[in-house]
Amino acid sequence: MNNFFKRTLSGTVFVLLLVGSIIWNQYSFGILFAIITAFTIYEFHKLTNGQENICVNPVLAVIGGIILFINSFLYAYEIFSEKIFLIYGIFIILAFIAELYRQKSQPIHNWAYLLLGQIFIALPFALLNFIYFHLDNDCQKYILLAVFVIIWVNDTGAYLTGITIGKRRLFERISPKKSWEGFFGGAIFALLPAYIFSLFISELSLLEWIIFAQIIVVFGTFGDLIESLLKRTLNVKDSGNIIPGHGGLLDRFDSMLLAVPAIFIYLELLQII
Repeated sequence: MNNFFKRTLSGTVFVLLLVGSIIWNQYSFGILFAIITAFTIYEFHKLTNGQENICVNPVLAVIGGIILFINSFLYAYEIFSEKIFLIYGIFIILAFIAELYRQKSQPIHNWAYLLLGQIFIALPFALLNFIYFHLDNDCQKYILLAVFVIIWVNDTGAYLTGITIGKRRLFERISPKKSWEGFFGGAIFALLPAYIFSLFISELSLLEWIIFAQIIVVFGTFGDLIESLLKRTLNVKDSGNIIPGHGGLLDRFDSMLLAVPAIFIYLELLQII
């Protein structure tokens, strides 16, 4: 009961903090998610640095992730032009040069893991800015809110369906508890928030909202599986313990790491079509 209470309380605070920061204003969103970006990248490199001869400087990686997030925020908010990303380009160049002076046994591995962290963690968080500022009206923040709500509803629906009728394993080698029944159950549950958001944000039609939700379901599941593969490869249960009863931030944001890039591409394609 103690553990259940702890999980419920920390989970509720976590959700309220995220939702509140998105709805309040662009600055609360930017500050909170810049902090989350930093801690998630740090968790990632603490995990990968546990391997023999892997020694990425986590502080350097965090600085890069924050630079990319802030650059993206300033560009998406139309404060600066695309030239703002030159700062991040300079960071990448200096990060390669810095390895020359660290005298580590596997510099190529360190370069590879540094770039992996930037692509797998920092980039999806940076793309949140382009989803947040996708519309030019007061509804813009709710597109991003929809991403997280659909992820949470899908996860809940998949869990409830999986423990009730789940029999056929989805990817037993990586995640033994996930089932095909849970996957399709989550996909059906995700239709409800998609329908509700379609009532308030007419810039996307009902069909486009349904596709929006199913993209999140599919790529969110892949993101979850990839993080499970990472932890299984490194032989760890959780990425951290920053959220009592829930593990680390990487555990909580694994579904969005592929869902957000996929949704970004989808929204861009809708503008082209």
